[in-house]
Amino acid sequence: MATRRFRVPAALVATAAALALGATTAASAVAPGSTTVNPAGHSFGAKLNGKATFTAGSTTMTCTVSASLPNGTGTNQIPAAPGNHNAAGPVSAAINPPTFSGCTTSIFGVGVTVTSNATNGQWSISAQYGSPISAGLTMPKGGVVIKTSGLASCTLTASPGGPTSVPGTWTNGSPSRLAIANAPVAATGTGGFLCPTGNQTATFSATYDVSDTTDPAQQITVTS
Repeated sequence: MATRRFRVPAALVATAAALALGATTAASAVAPGSTTVNPAGHSFGAKLNGKATFTAGSTTMTCTVSASLPNGTGTNQIPAAPGNHNAAGPVSAAINPPTFSGCTTSIFGVGVTVTSNATNGQWSISAQYGSPISAGLTMPKGGVVIKTSGLASCTLTASPGGPTSVPGTWTNGSPSRLAIANAPVAATGTGGFLCPTGNQTATFSATYDVSDTTDPAQQITVTS
């Protein structure tokens, strides 16, 4: 997502989505239950299943490729036991910034590039066992920079005020999946004519397959 109002960049900022996997659950008087993520110590990759959609108002951007993969630095790795278990809360793991490509906009003549980074902190993924299982991405301040070209040259920076959580739900399976639906993402925009400036909002929807890269025969599971 007469002169047409240009709002594409606001939609693009949800890329930060691609990417913040911080599990979020509604505040309640009931303490969170236990969570265990297995296999302990195994590395994992998250790859987009289908398309990632970013929407702001009536404007939509779609990306066909997105992934966060291990690179041997200790990111994208389930904590070793006993760190893979939390008796009263979620289990988290640092991940590499998700990449996005194959992106198009719903506005003719406007191209877009998306660059993710960990300049101001680490990306992470976390999960909290329950019904449903909560999961999400957490991105650091300024974790995604989106630039448009063509009819308008604009720059948007996602999560400008600090870390942002992008909540979703987890389903155990082969592979397991993280689904994010219409999650809000904040951004700030700069640019000239037709560019949205100042504070912006968008929504992000995507499903990621999360697979064991240490032993592909095993599955990444979230239990109590």
